[in-house]
Order: sequence, then C-alpha cells, then structure tokens
Amino acid sequence: MSLRHLAVLSVLAASAFHAVPGLAQMPGGGPPSVGVVKVSQRPVTATEAFVGRVQSIERVDLTARVTAFIEARLFTEGAEVPAGALLYKLERGPFEAAVAQQQASVAQATATLNNAGVQLGRVTALLNGPAGLRSQVDDARANQAGLAAQQQSAQAQLRIAQINLDYTEIRAPIAGKIGRTNFTVGNVVTPASGPLARIVSQDPMYVLFPMAAKSYFGLLKRFADQGGMAMVAVRLSLPDGSADDQVGKIDFVDNTIAATTDTMLVRASIPNPANKQGFRPLIDGAFVGVTVNADAPKMALTVPRAAVISDQQGNYVYVVGADNKAEQRRVQLGQSTDAYAVVASGLTEGENVVLDGLQRVRPGAPVNPAPVNSAPVEAAPPPAAKS
Repeated sequence: MSLRHLAVLSVLAASAFHAVPGLAQMPGGGPPSVGVVKVSQRPVTATEAFVGRVQSIERVDLTARVTAFIEARLFTEGAEVPAGALLYKLERGPFEAAVAQQQASVAQATATLNNAGVQLGRVTALLNGPAGLRSQVDDARANQAGLAAQQQSAQAQLRIAQINLDYTEIRAPIAGKIGRTNFTVGNVVTPASGPLARIVSQDPMYVLFPMAAKSYFGLLKRFADQGGMAMVAVRLSLPDGSADDQVGKIDFVDNTIAATTDTMLVRASIPNPANKQGFRPLIDGAFVGVTVNADAPKMALTVPRAAVISDQQGNYVYVVGADNKAEQRRVQLGQSTDAYAVVASGLTEGENVVLDGLQRVRPGAPVNPAPVNSAPVEAAPPPAAKS
C-alpha cells in the first residue's frame, strides 16, 4: 500500500471517531448506589472489655514445723487434694520418745503432789493438838502449791511433745490443687527449709483487673437504680480465645486510684467447676479477657457499628434525607456492643444512615439509597451459670 493510501485511511478513521458521539468522552453515570439502614431502638447489653489475671482465693505453702527426715510422700504432684488429706509423713521415733518421757514426768509430778496433799492433811489434823504447829501447816501448804505448779509445767511439756509428734504428719489445710514437691523422701527438712509444696484452691476463683476510674464511676451511675454493682455481670474469655460459660460478680474494688494509670483494681469472684474429664478452665495466674456488662439489656437508639466513621474530631455518620442527598452528621456514642453503636445524641429514630458504599459518599452529594437486607448479628453471650 502506498503512502498516499495510508494517509487517506488515517483521515477517514479520524473523521469517523469524531462523528460518533460518546466515543471521545463517556458521559458521567448517575448517583452512586448505597445501602441504608434505619436508626432504631434495640435491646443493648452494655459491655466493656479489660485484661485480667486469675488468682486462687486460697493458697498455702506447706512447711515443716519440726526437724525430721521425710519418710513418705502420699500425693500425686499436680493433683487435687481434699482438705485434711495426709501429704507427708516425717520420722516419728524421736518425737514418740519425747512424748513418753514427758508422760513419765507428769506421772512423777502427780505422785509427788499427791504425797504433799497427804502431808498437808496430817499436819492440819495435828494443828489443834499439843504437837501441832501453825508453821508446819503453812510449810506443807506452800510445798503442795509448788508441786502443783511443777505438775502443770510437766503437763505443758507433754502437750508440746504431743504437738511436735503431730507435726510429723503434714496434712492439707485447704482443698485445692497441689504443685510439685520441693523435697523428696529421705531429705531432712526444718522450719527454715522453705515450702515443701504449694496448694491453691480451685473453685471459685478470683479475677483481678484494672478498670479506668472513668469506667468505674460510669458503672456506678449506670446501675445506681438497678441494684448497684450486684447487677454487673463479669464474663471471661480464656487464653485460647474460647468463652467461659460461667458468670462472675464483682466483690471488691480497691480504695485507691493509681496515680500513674488512673485505674482502680477490681476483683470478681467466678465459679470454676470441673468438667467430666476433671478439667477446670481457670488456672491460677492465667491472663484472661474480662467483659463487664449488665445482667439485663436496656432499650437504646442504635446504628450498626460499621456505619460509624471516626476522625480527629470524633464520630459521624452519613444520613440520607428525603432529597436523597448524603448529610454528614456528628454523633455522640454511648456504651456500645461489638455489632451496634448506641447513639446518645445526633440522630433520631427512623432516619436512614448509610451502611454499604460509604467510600462512594460525599457530603451534600446525591446518592441512590436502597435498604440493606441483612443487619449485623449480635454475638450471643455465654449462658449464665446454673445455680
């Protein structure tokens, strides 16, 4: 093809392009489509989340009260033991001998005291006769009192010996889970040896967590007319992320606000029953998620949390009015849930807010609204503990 033919084809193509309207510049589309939901009243259980640490209510370090060899260990490390269970047996021979020796001392003191009583009776009987002397009666009475004191001292020494003998059996003072033993059979232990093992109680357990002073006073105000802090329910999420099915109650709030963190130490008591396999979900010292919420939900004005946008000035939503134009509306939020935000001010019931297509919305620009068919699903709380 010659250069002349190429030039003619180029001119024809350019003419055809400019002759077809819309190929050079596509006309703009209509208003963007958005999904809207109505502002509505919903039952809301207000919640706040914290990080807490599990703590056993009772803990005991077992220690030796006498110096002796360990003859036997009668428990399995890591197992649960009942209160009063025999855990260690120490050698008893020296302490049984001490008891026998003190029993003999008591018997001797008792015999001597009895003889002094007989002597006192004799001199008292002779007091009114020609051979009777007041001084002899006084001496006999003083001797009897001294021997009575010696008998009491011997009885006290016997009691001490019996106590030391009893200390050769180390029993569990509380029910709970026992840890590993620090001394094995054959070792000599003394009161200065340190803990032999530790027992921590298992059910119920404490959960301690720091709560911001603002949150604490908010709880007091929120539940002042609902029974106070007794209406606050505490639920836990375990270290593996699963939810514990027990409900706890706040039973202690510290009397001091930490100056550096502006928080108060709060403590809740929560049941920790064993399952069929004997496993208890709460372990002393474990970190857990703590959710504090009301026992009963309250009706509140809400929007889906996904409809709320936050910036440096606060929170806002896009409201679609009767003219189908998007209005940026600043809102104040109350205590909210994971799925829904409670609106304290800024919206009225029945207004339409944009939920889907927020990235296509501009303040004051027209939109093409359509109702959103599906609403966010509120996570169901764990079931309450059975009484």
